[in-house]
Amino acid sequence: MSNKDFDNNEIKENKDGMAPDQVDEEIHSETLEGQKREPQHLIINKETGKVINAKTGEEVQTIDIVTEDGMLGSVSASGRIVLCGANAYEEKYYFNPLFRKVPESIQKELRIICVLYTQNAGGVFTIEFEEDGTITMETNADEEDITYDEVSAGLLIGEIRRQRQDLFKALETYYKVIVLHHDISELLNEDETDDED
Repeated sequence: MSNKDFDNNEIKENKDGMAPDQVDEEIHSETLEGQKREPQHLIINKETGKVINAKTGEEVQTIDIVTEDGMLGSVSASGRIVLCGANAYEEKYYFNPLFRKVPESIQKELRIICVLYTQNAGGVFTIEFEEDGTITMETNADEEDITYDEVSAGLLIGEIRRQRQDLFKALETYYKVIVLHHDISELLNEDETDDED
């Protein structure tokens, strides 16, 4: 697998023969024009935390959301806002368009992190925001995947967190200011206090 395998500029068609941009455009136009799609009924298993589509019985990995301004984003099954992720099985990379204003250099760095992670560990890897704005990294694999090693995957996440600590701190601040509307001066004062300790 090479980085080009995960090229998100490559147009892949969905089962209806539409490119991803066309699907997003269709969802946006339906939402903005007041047209409604058929709602999905989801079942949440409180013991396992899995979300199941009641109609098909299939497990739901992500839930698409549409904001008031018509932006389409993604929420993980655990309820966190997905920033980005990569899937080794489908050889795809995803970046949440809600965060398209994040500088291009940071978007590229996130893409490299996700793709290299899935090349080394396999499975599915996502970087997500918790409700309070902290960054969480999640990984999982298909039950049939005998090459996936949970211990190695967890160690790799720890290494990424240590090596990219400044990047994740900046993204957390961005999320807290832009999405949660926290006062940036208070956040900077907290950082200065943390640095003194």
